[in-house]
Amino acid sequence: MLEVKNLSVTLDNYTALSDVSFNVQEGESLVIIGPNGSGKTTLLRALLGMAPHEGTVQWSPNVRIGYVPQKIEADRHLPISTENLLHAKTRILKLEKSAVDRALQSVGLDARLARTPIGRLSGGEFQRALIAFALLGNPTVLLFDEPTASIDKPGEEQIYELLHRLQDNYHLTTIVVSHDLSFVYRYATKVLCLNKINVCFGTPQEALDIHTLEALYGGPHKYFHHLHGHDHEHHTT
Repeated sequence: MLEVKNLSVTLDNYTALSDVSFNVQEGESLVIIGPNGSGKTTLLRALLGMAPHEGTVQWSPNVRIGYVPQKIEADRHLPISTENLLHAKTRILKLEKSAVDRALQSVGLDARLARTPIGRLSGGEFQRALIAFALLGNPTVLLFDEPTASIDKPGEEQIYELLHRLQDNYHLTTIVVSHDLSFVYRYATKVLCLNKINVCFGTPQEALDIHTLEALYGGPHKYFHHLHGHDHEHHTT
């Protein structure tokens, strides 16, 4: 689905990414982890063609990409609703109006919430609205930039379950930036450890260990490993 080779990004003489390589197969879920400032969002922007880069970003032919940013620049206090945003996109893409209802149903937003001004939505509801927006056009790949960044703990779990359900129901390939290692172990088929360069890449079970996490985060890092239905806490001393 995606082949990235020797990707480097330099912004205003600052090296944001250097010689990053990885691949994503159809149907996989790649989760990208790393400390703040490690280039995770920059990588997504490069994959979308929104950041100048060197190296190769090769998508499969006929791929359709949906993108859910960590935040949007629009003023959330504008008197517009999720329904307004979705109908605007359907007009641009020339989709049937029924596509809006399907997208809203897929993310669990009812008619009342769909008509509520976006500034009055909770963090979780607003995230569902952004996901519904990304689903319009029947994407084959969804990119998420920290989908639970502005959501409380109970809401995080609901969003993670939603992402997993959408992937199964729509046979999607997903690329997700996340800080939550329990999410990596539960749902990722591949993990990319990023700190401007590749620190690791592979299945979570093969690629992640205490030494890798120390190298990635620059020291001891406590994390939770969800395995066989139980949470196991690992830490270095």
